[in-house]
Order: sequence, then structure tokens, then C-alpha cells
Amino acid sequence: MHAWESIQNTLDYIEANLSDDIAIETLAKIAALSPFYYQRLFARLVKRPVREYIKLRRLACAYHCLASENTPTADIAARYGFGSRETFSRAFKETYGLSPSEYRTRPVALNSFDKPNLLLNYVMVDEGVPLITDGIVLEYRRETLDAPVTFLGVKDFWRFESGKMLGERPGVSGPAAVWERFFALRHDIPGIPQGRQVGVSYHGGAPEGYSTYFAGAEVDATSVDLANTPFASWQLPAREYIVCAYEAEGHKQLMASLGKMMKFTRLWLKQHGLKADGFFPEIYYSATGRPDAGASPVSQRYALSQHDVLLAGRPAADAAPASQGYAYMEMWIPFTERENKN
Repeated sequence: MHAWESIQNTLDYIEANLSDDIAIETLAKIAALSPFYYQRLFARLVKRPVREYIKLRRLACAYHCLASENTPTADIAARYGFGSRETFSRAFKETYGLSPSEYRTRPVALNSFDKPNLLLNYVMVDEGVPLITDGIVLEYRRETLDAPVTFLGVKDFWRFESGKMLGERPGVSGPAAVWERFFALRHDIPGIPQGRQVGVSYHGGAPEGYSTYFAGAEVDATSVDLANTPFASWQLPAREYIVCAYEAEGHKQLMASLGKMMKFTRLWLKQHGLKADGFFPEIYYSATGRPDAGASPVSQRYALSQHDVLLAGRPAADAAPASQGYAYMEMWIPFTERENKN
């Protein structure tokens, strides 16, 4: 058994027993390691100490309960191993920047620390070969865009922690707030029929420690006066891209795994002697819009909805009808060759 498999086994055990006491000695025994070496290896592979990881996963489960249940906060705290309501509230606020009561009053979308899938660090696929993991189908292909694609929408700055991917930085989701503004204005945007939606993070003149996030709808640039529109604009430039296609049985599952998929994509690019050149746009298709030939052959695809953006902090039952069934998205990554491919 590989070392990462031993740690993955304990990650699976932790996830199944978050409501119980979890002893380091038990985890070390599952991994067939000494407690000392187990903790060192865990921190190396998961990038968090064992106890901190368990706390973050318990908080992630707890905030779902806060959003979906009327259970008293103290009971939820006890369910996930926090000694008191005060201890839970302090940990919640330190992690997410707001208290449990504030979250219940104003249930904004939150980013949690996701359970890692360490397999993705040690497996590789070629272009055009699907990879199935965590219920997600990934496939990579190259595609050349002959003309730029224009989007109109909204943008804002959000605090960005360099080196941390989605799923590794708990807190209030800045991009989700931008999507909410976009959905509030979407019907005023002159989007093309069956057009795509985009979410993209880029520098865009953001102050130090921040990034610009844009959410928008595809428009016909020849019929819109971009200089006088009240909306922000962004273009997907004409060039060659690595297109990463992600497919799942629903948007909740897709969004829950997005951070892992982005992390794997960075590794995939590196293993193929490539590096991303500036931005990772997420492209979402309308209910009847179809990607170009070569994309994964799913019969039905759904556009991102406001409910999908908030699913990180809400139960699956709150999903809109359009969120049921297959979910599909693509990331169009501009790339350059790595100078040192070793």
C-alpha cells in the first residue's frame, strides 16, 4: 500500500465518524503507522495538522446543519464534538468570520475545507481520456478559439490567499456574492439566446491581497455598445486553450468537488509540460446549449442558477428544479509551455 493510501483510509474514517471522538492512536492504527509518524505524514499530504483538519471538517458539517435545521446551536455543537456552545461559536467565527447566529440570520455562501482525494495527486490521464473520481467525470482536450467571446455582467474585488485553492481556504465566499449580484441583474443583460455564463478570477487592477472576480452572460459584441453599457465586460480571448470538462449528477456534487478538480488541473498541466497563463474561467452552458464537438456526450446540461451558488451553505433540498439531473461545466485555460519540464 502506498503512503497516500494509508492517509486516505484515515480521511475516509474521519469523514464517517465526525460525530464521534476520534483518537490519534486509532487513526495511526488504521494507517499502520506510529502516532508520531502518522501525524507528520498526514500534515505533509493534507497540508493541515490532524486535529485542525478534524475541526474544519466538523465545522463544515455544522454549518450545513445551521442552514438546514432548526436544531439549537448548542445541540449542533455537541453533535460535532465541541465542548460548549461558546467553544463552537469561537471556532466558527475564527474560521468563517461570522458567528453561528449571524450565519443563521444571514446565510451567505461559505467556503469550507474539503475532504481531499489524495488519489488525484498520483494519477494522470492523457488528453481525451476520461477520469472518474468522487462521482465526477473529468476530461481534457485542446481547442482553439478563432474569435473572442464577450460577456457582460458584474465584478468586484475579493480577498485572495495566494497558494490556497478553492476547498483549502475556509471563509465567506467572495465570488458567490458576485454571482448573487449577477443573478439579480441577469434579466437586464442583453445576452444571446442559449448563451453561456462565465465566472472568472483575474488581477484586473485589484489591490494587493485581492483579486477581481467577474460573473457574466455571453453577448453579441457587434450589437452591444460596450463603451456605454452599465455592466462590466470581460472577453475570452481568441487563442488556444486546454479545455477541462467536468460532469456530475448534479450541481451540488459538481460545486462540492470544484476545488479538488482545480487542484488536479494544475497538476495535470504541470505533468504535461504546461502552465496556466493568467486565468481559469469557468464556463456554464444553458439548458439546451451544447459544447462544440468533442465534449463529453451528456444529453442534458444545465446553466448555473443562484441556488447552485448558495448550495455550499444550504441543503440539497433547496436546489432549484434546474439543478437536478446532470451538471456540466468547462474551464478554458490559456497556457504556455514550461521552460523546465522536469
